[in-house]
Amino acid sequence: MRLRPPLSPLVAALPSTVPFVGPEAQERERGRAFRARIGANESSFGPSPRVIARMERVARDQWMYCDPDNYELKVAAAAHHDVAVENVVVGEGIDGLLSLVARMYVAPSDAVVTSLGAYPTFNFHIAGVGGRLVTVPYEDDRESLDGLLKAVVKEKAPLVYLSNPDNPMGSWWEADEVIRFIDALPQTTMLVLDEAYGELGPASALPPIDVSRPNVIRMRTFSKAYGLAGIRCGYAIAEAQVIRDFEKIRNHYGVSRMAQIAGVEALADQAYLETVVARVAAGRRRIAAMAEQNGLKPLASATNFVTIDCGHDGAFALKVLQGLLSRDVFIRKPMAPGLDRCIRVSVGLDHELDIFAEELPGALAAARGN
Repeated sequence: MRLRPPLSPLVAALPSTVPFVGPEAQERERGRAFRARIGANESSFGPSPRVIARMERVARDQWMYCDPDNYELKVAAAAHHDVAVENVVVGEGIDGLLSLVARMYVAPSDAVVTSLGAYPTFNFHIAGVGGRLVTVPYEDDRESLDGLLKAVVKEKAPLVYLSNPDNPMGSWWEADEVIRFIDALPQTTMLVLDEAYGELGPASALPPIDVSRPNVIRMRTFSKAYGLAGIRCGYAIAEAQVIRDFEKIRNHYGVSRMAQIAGVEALADQAYLETVVARVAAGRRRIAAMAEQNGLKPLASATNFVTIDCGHDGAFALKVLQGLLSRDVFIRKPMAPGLDRCIRVSVGLDHELDIFAEELPGALAAARGN
């Protein structure tokens, strides 16, 4: 029997798991494609025509390595948010940046605070550095700011995660409440404020950016409103020393030349972004109406999805999910206790929502045993 080189003790102790099973893996297992892909909170509307045209023009240039400084994209993001270039770092989506944050601030056995049922990729990265997750239940389908703060103080946590607007519930806090939370945090605790859906919610949910605060990292992505989920590009805004600390460990060639160019063009086309935001709002209204027509309760959303209360327990909602999957409609659902009574439906193209409307009654009937 051949021996295998040993893993590090930390990695050896981790379970073999991933945060998400992608629709592609599900399609391979099923042996057929989904008819409606409305579960991953992507933008079916895609990027702006300006972005697509630029990507087509530079396709032949992809033999070159990317700019390891991500300079043009940092300049564009800094200008967009009225901060200095020194306050921006670019990464492989928010997921890539979360991995760096975990390495920067979390030592093995350190307590890290997040909400029970919040974005699981954050938890994945914390586990990968040996951190100890402390989870706080949602209150009224929102992340509990007071609960998170109490846990941070009790555990002396070096890191806390908050998404606003929130995934998976679509809820949000107004900016003044977020600021109150930030002001109350210990100076020794870094806040990751994940604003992946920031462009899609009310402007009143986004606090003014203050790069003088050394314990807040604001994160944005091109995966949602900008329609570039497949390009894997995002950025963080923070105090200049925090950004310099990212430079110590980031993958300098991690963001492709194409991704950098696409990000610059996407930021430049705010008119297209406005049309997407309007289409998303219309899609949310349509999904909410479908839910109500079927006796379900849609939750208010500031994102590009609608979370729907199925009115029973998690087992029932899971049956609804499975019924839709069997009908070739890809959606997802929260899994944490209290949230698991819901399903989550992303805004899609009209024909995708037509399919959802057609198949939802049958999935509900099957779940009820009718």
